[in-house]
Amino acid sequence: MAFIRYFLDSRLFLTMLLLVNFLGTVYGYIWYIPQLTRTEPIFLLFVPDSPTASLFFTIAIAGWLMGKHFRLIEALALITLVKYGLWAVAMNLLTLAVEGALPWQSYMLIVSHGAMALQALLYLFKYTFTFLHLFLAAVWTLHNDVIDYVFEQMPVYPSINQYMNEIGYGTFWLSIVCIGIGIWSVRQARLS
Repeated sequence: MAFIRYFLDSRLFLTMLLLVNFLGTVYGYIWYIPQLTRTEPIFLLFVPDSPTASLFFTIAIAGWLMGKHFRLIEALALITLVKYGLWAVAMNLLTLAVEGALPWQSYMLIVSHGAMALQALLYLFKYTFTFLHLFLAAVWTLHNDVIDYVFEQMPVYPSINQYMNEIGYGTFWLSIVCIGIGIWSVRQARLS
């Protein structure tokens, strides 16, 4: 375990991870352009969920490389990377179940978003956020659920639109689970 932690914390690996997340963030914002062009300005900040999550992690990595901890950003990165990573995997698998097939890009999204969630969890040892930071990240996350499912700003998956009420309900509980992971992380840090 010590070797894995040493490898994950090495400057070379963190630099490569920073680059991958930065490029993924740029690609993610480009992917959202069609939806953003139809989005009211008041919602623009809350629509591109996954790229914003990877942006948080990119900033957290940059901080680590500079010997700093941006604690609120770390809390946001953990919660949102796990949440939107798992959410995108689930939506693509649901689409596969309904349609029976997916385009290659959807399989790429499954892998990349699964990796988003995994990397957030692999760095649990690195986060230094407190309950205050976690509270603020939780407010952001739950507010984003309201924007997505009350104001209907969520990403469009045409073949599963009929399940939006159930998806919104499941997303709320996914947020709660991710906030719970953050609580566990803070408690573990206090015990060590």
